[in-house]
Amino acid sequence: MFVNRKMSENYLNNKNLKNSGVPIEYTREQVQEYVKCAKNPEYFVEEYVKIINVDKGLVPFHMYDYQKKMVDEFHNNRFVICKLPRQAGKSVTVTGYLLWVILFNDSQSVAILANKERLAIELLGKIRLAYEYLPKWLQQGILEWNKGSILLENQSKIVAAATSSSAIRGGSYNIVFLDEFAFIGDNIAEEFFASVYPTISSGKSTKIFVVSTPKGLNHFYKLYTDATQKRNEYVPIEVHWSDIPGRDEKWKEQTIANTSEEQFRQEFECEFIGSSNTLIAPTKLRNIPFINPIFDNGSIQVYERAEKDHQYCIVVDVARGNMGDYSAFVIIDISEIPYKVVGKYKNNTISPLLFPEIIYNTAKSYNDSYVLIEINDIGGQVADILHNDLEYDNLLMSSVKGRAGQRIGGGFGANVVKGVRTTKQVKSIGCSNLKDMIETDKLIVNDFDILTELSNFVSRRNSYEADGGHDDLVMCLVLFCWLAKQEYFKDLTNTDFRTQFLQEKNQFIEDNVLPFGFIDDGIEPDVNVVKEDSDWLKL
Repeated sequence: MFVNRKMSENYLNNKNLKNSGVPIEYTREQVQEYVKCAKNPEYFVEEYVKIINVDKGLVPFHMYDYQKKMVDEFHNNRFVICKLPRQAGKSVTVTGYLLWVILFNDSQSVAILANKERLAIELLGKIRLAYEYLPKWLQQGILEWNKGSILLENQSKIVAAATSSSAIRGGSYNIVFLDEFAFIGDNIAEEFFASVYPTISSGKSTKIFVVSTPKGLNHFYKLYTDATQKRNEYVPIEVHWSDIPGRDEKWKEQTIANTSEEQFRQEFECEFIGSSNTLIAPTKLRNIPFINPIFDNGSIQVYERAEKDHQYCIVVDVARGNMGDYSAFVIIDISEIPYKVVGKYKNNTISPLLFPEIIYNTAKSYNDSYVLIEINDIGGQVADILHNDLEYDNLLMSSVKGRAGQRIGGGFGANVVKGVRTTKQVKSIGCSNLKDMIETDKLIVNDFDILTELSNFVSRRNSYEADGGHDDLVMCLVLFCWLAKQEYFKDLTNTDFRTQFLQEKNQFIEDNVLPFGFIDDGIEPDVNVVKEDSDWLKL
């Protein structure tokens, strides 16, 4: 009986872990310490959490000032986002606080999510290690002690998984820790926040901690930038490499010598740097502002609704709707320079047969916008439906004019097509003008997805293309900037020309139609009704 009792005190014969149901007799001093730890997570981490030091082995975790600030912000805020350099001890700081949460709070559910499941499990391993070296009187009894999860006697638990839309779906979590969030693909990040975030943020006390080193202009960049500009609820924390004791200019020089200037700027200066050799200068990309949409249904984002007397252009890129490339369009206010993106559409499941109606409704909502469709693949089918079936008049057409290449015109003459083909010449002109217009502030982007694509739109094989990911929205802008070089476009956006054109059109009607009167054939005309709050916003 003595052996059995002794065995039952330890979980799975691990002398460092207390089994469930084992009573503890506390001394007066232990009770006082327990109360201190329960009230103050910073005190608990400093006094009782141990970590593995590369040089010294197992040592107490003595926090730097910025680590103490992190713990304090975690404790007092629901949403915190941290931008930190490499090797700043960010993981052990967060895991130390999470250990405090499950020890001193009943029925807490914590999720550790990382860009890879292996890394999430490693983070949980840090908690397991720290837990094993706690004195028994601070421990809760163990119910589960697995590689990917911990369940304590107080019903608090921690699970580790890769960040994905399904990682914690259906669960109820008090804290979600997202580690190295900048290294998660944009599609996964978008899916995660679209499907999981509403659930976990709906609780009154649920907390979300986002921690990462920067890597390009991605979802982490957006979250952090929005936080610094108070466009979301996150409290931003930034740590510079010089805040870490032992790092000075000599250390900086040595690190650059062993890596590179660009790598140092990203990983230690914590600059948001996109791909190299981008069409738009990196310094410009980092300073392009973006705003939150006034309407967002997942596919379409609207930044400004149509204004009276304003003129708009919609540029369309068509995909097959098989979850590969995106069908996309960009709505641009062309009333004056700088031109301005006022909305965009992006969907990789929309059928080419349904896409024309969305374009039509949007174009009607924006004052009968001019519409330019890229017709290299199945865009021609979309253009035909829009023009022939939906009878949309303001579809821009092009024709081939010898060495001059494609030209936008009025839709008359030989070799006329509905839309434009993206040739080497068209893309070259469009890219060149896009670079000029953005870098000289003649085109205001507004949209974060476009900015993300621009940060990965790089030089390759004497052209530009996406460095991983997609460039559907950027190609819409490329075609728009090609269009902006066309004489026909300059005429369309010239106020005097438009006024003269309308006057001549009205005069033509008066001179040629009215004298003959109108014949009532008894057939009701087709009427397209466009509501003020158009239905396209609900698609």
